[in-house]
Amino acid sequence: MSAGEAPAAEAHEHSHADVSGGWLRAATFGAMDGLVTNTALVAGVGGGGAAPRAIVLAGVASLVAGAISMALGEYTSVKTQNEQLDLEVAKERRELQRNPRGELAELVAMLRARGVDADLAQRVAVQLHRDPDVALRLHVVAELGLNPEDKPSPRTAAVSSFLTFATGAVIPLLPYLLGFSLLGVALLCGGVGLAAAGALSSRFTPRPWWYAAGRQLLFGAAAAGLTYLIGAAIGVSIT
Repeated sequence: MSAGEAPAAEAHEHSHADVSGGWLRAATFGAMDGLVTNTALVAGVGGGGAAPRAIVLAGVASLVAGAISMALGEYTSVKTQNEQLDLEVAKERRELQRNPRGELAELVAMLRARGVDADLAQRVAVQLHRDPDVALRLHVVAELGLNPEDKPSPRTAAVSSFLTFATGAVIPLLPYLLGFSLLGVALLCGGVGLAAAGALSSRFTPRPWWYAAGRQLLFGAAAAGLTYLIGAAIGVSIT
């Protein structure tokens, strides 16, 4: 390479985290929901004076019902989103076939809005419209903000949500399952789980771990404190 010659650009590979609404969102939501739900449930039932066996029964029932509910909800929501995207893609395909000039002008306008010169935008749009599949994908991504080739899997979201909810929900029950029938220990386990889950979630965000951990612990403590007060009030009124 000569002294005045610019270095050639080198191709390199890189990857991005899952931001399409697949396993990561479902796993995070499932774990947090399982932890908050059962920590609050243990606090409420324990605050009402229930026996340890009743707390375990209520917690296990909540774990099973919640995990199934979360899985079905995630499957249905992701499936519905994908079906809606398919419907919009079919609509855009019909529009490209029915009104190709109008769609071409629309793509030119979108390119110009992104800073491309008018003449260049026209030439690029014409070239891209030579391939119907490329044109369709560009219009869908530009107009809907979603890539039809990168749809999240409903099954993956459902399984991820089921497993993480069950994992989170069992944490505040561990002391009772291991023979330590102390409400304070169970709530401590739930708090540690909430903080740990929040800290782990910070790996996928720009937030520091202590911020994410503290935020999740605060949310869980508020839910557990409120249900404890309600449980204690109902328990006192019944007796």
